[in-house]
Amino acid sequence: MSGELTVSDIKNLPADSYMLIDIRDEYAFTAGHIDGSVNIPQSSLCKVELPRDKKLIICCKSGIISRDTADELCEDGFDAYNLAGGYCDWLRAKLENSLIAENVEKSIRKKFHKTLLSKFTRAITEYKLINPDDKIAVCISGGKDSMLMAKLFQEIKQHGKFPFELVFLVMDPGYSPENRSIIEKNAEALGIPVTIFETNIFESVYNVKNNPCYLCARMRRGHLYNKAKELGCNKIALGHHFDDVIETILMGMIYGGQVQTMMPKLHSANFEGMELIRPMYLIREADIKRWRDYNDLHFIQCACKFTDTCTTCTPTNTGSKRQEIKQLIAELKKRNPQIEMNIFRSVENVNLRTIISYKDSAGEHSFLDGYEGDKEGEEI
Repeated sequence: MSGELTVSDIKNLPADSYMLIDIRDEYAFTAGHIDGSVNIPQSSLCKVELPRDKKLIICCKSGIISRDTADELCEDGFDAYNLAGGYCDWLRAKLENSLIAENVEKSIRKKFHKTLLSKFTRAITEYKLINPDDKIAVCISGGKDSMLMAKLFQEIKQHGKFPFELVFLVMDPGYSPENRSIIEKNAEALGIPVTIFETNIFESVYNVKNNPCYLCARMRRGHLYNKAKELGCNKIALGHHFDDVIETILMGMIYGGQVQTMMPKLHSANFEGMELIRPMYLIREADIKRWRDYNDLHFIQCACKFTDTCTTCTPTNTGSKRQEIKQLIAELKKRNPQIEMNIFRSVENVNLRTIISYKDSAGEHSFLDGYEGDKEGEEI
């Protein structure tokens, strides 16, 4: 049986006496990891030559899966230990007594003004996302996108041209205690006064085999609308960014056989008087990551309490269509640096005369409808 070490224990060890191995997948490791740790996914451990003259400290998200891995390494003769509490405990310790809000706000106003704040205000202006006296529920999931959105909203409210109200809304769909704690501590450290309410969505979708993440997202959206309306809000704001938009365009074409996009704002069909807005519509994900890393911030990758065992949440799962599209765009960008903007502009520059058919509120229309009366031909 392996022993257990805590984050505090590691601090007291000589740096050359141990190897800290993070066995989560590459995507989770990239989203956030313990300083100095090495990423060797659990499935690859048997293929790697590990040192026998050092302590091997095994880390996963919450110290559950890593315990079994450490036991197996001990049976193979290694001096292995489980990191109690895993990455989540390290992250909580890092956030203790952290006063980072001031530096984060300064970075938004100065270093990231052009890439984040300017694009945020541009989207709000260009798509008319906010009106005087709006009351907006800023929906926070706990990830980097929604936390940044909250800080950007605080910034424009402080220096805005007209009055509006904000409610920073966190829905707990059944978070693990570790994830709930990280969200709360991040919000506290960043100076975001969150309002939290509970639901049991995760339990409801746990045994769903087909598209559980899609069903979860739909249920969460409904609960957010309902709670926001209860609090007197007329809008909910979601943290979807530029990359989400262009990925949605390609997904619709390749997997859905349709041309559509993620709209910057939408009226709710089920909650009268409510509207959804996406003020991060023009912000690139790479710039969000730069902001996060510059401020040494650490957010949860996925709030689902089953993430440790849920394959549908990982990019290695072949069923992840969005991840496939993300990788496709990355490959295309190597050949054409303008590919992302071209995809985005493709749904701004639609010429109905070159479309076979299209739909609107009046029904479906075909190019044949007015073809005989249209004498404008092809230019040669």
